[in-house]
Amino acid sequence: MLHTTSTPTPATSATSMPFDAWLGALRQTCGHFDCTPRDRRSFQGSVSTRTNGGIDIANIVTNAEKVTSSRAQRRDEDRYCFLVVQKQGRATLVQNDTAIVLRPGEMALMDSIEACDVIPHGLIEHDSLHLSRREVAQRFGETSIPFMKITADCASSQILQLVVNRMVTEPLASAEQGEEGVSDSLVALLPTIYRHQALSPSFMEQADGTLFNCVQQFIDQHLHEDELGPERLALAFHMSVRQLYRLFEQHGETVCRYVQRRRLARCAEELASPILIKRSITQIAYKWGFTDSAHFSRAFKREFASSPREYRRAYLARAA
Repeated sequence: MLHTTSTPTPATSATSMPFDAWLGALRQTCGHFDCTPRDRRSFQGSVSTRTNGGIDIANIVTNAEKVTSSRAQRRDEDRYCFLVVQKQGRATLVQNDTAIVLRPGEMALMDSIEACDVIPHGLIEHDSLHLSRREVAQRFGETSIPFMKITADCASSQILQLVVNRMVTEPLASAEQGEEGVSDSLVALLPTIYRHQALSPSFMEQADGTLFNCVQQFIDQHLHEDELGPERLALAFHMSVRQLYRLFEQHGETVCRYVQRRRLARCAEELASPILIKRSITQIAYKWGFTDSAHFSRAFKREFASSPREYRRAYLARAA
């Protein structure tokens, strides 16, 4: 288990650690790795950890040239499998002679005992969920733990992405008992996802659909940020704002309307939660990126045909 608990800082504003301190923290958190910095003087990086739903999550920020580990170095690192969620920037992950490029919003499963390379394309940030390797291996049975990108073309992967995106953005409701159930549920989905993807390799070639899904995942991970909008998204995905607009138009969406609907949905969830009854409507609205109470109320009423106060009252009455 990890012993350091802190809230990760986004890559865009992280307090950078000296390279040697960063590498030591990385090794303490994720096992033995070596690293090649582009230039120690311009190195940027941080490592922080937290626990959510009983799962340890490492937040890693770096602009190193390459992070690597051989199989000999990993042979005793058999506690975890890493479910890597790319949050900022792009990185190439290499394992089992296979390379996967992760863009913001994408995630991949890595076996902790196998040799691996992580090659950042500039400054990156990712969250690494540490799943029990023993439990993952048991689920896959005689099949070796695969190195795979988690695509969104089946129900199991969509459920996994929904839960993981929630976990990397906010604490789950506290549970004094049974927190291991979250890890069990995530691990149970992995073999089904792998079997489905093994039967449909052509999905990886559907670039437009994959990119749109990545942008959606990125939005869900950053809904709480006030500045989330077309310019921020275009910068994150290395495209022009016009290209971003066209991507959403191809799916019958507009960028701003999609972001607003996702924010309203998260607000509605919290308004309907008996656990959050003491949290004010304004606090909930501001948490999810709204900066004007009157604007939030009007938008909420258009979306749900009732005011936030009426919506909360009705749902809490049903729960009672």
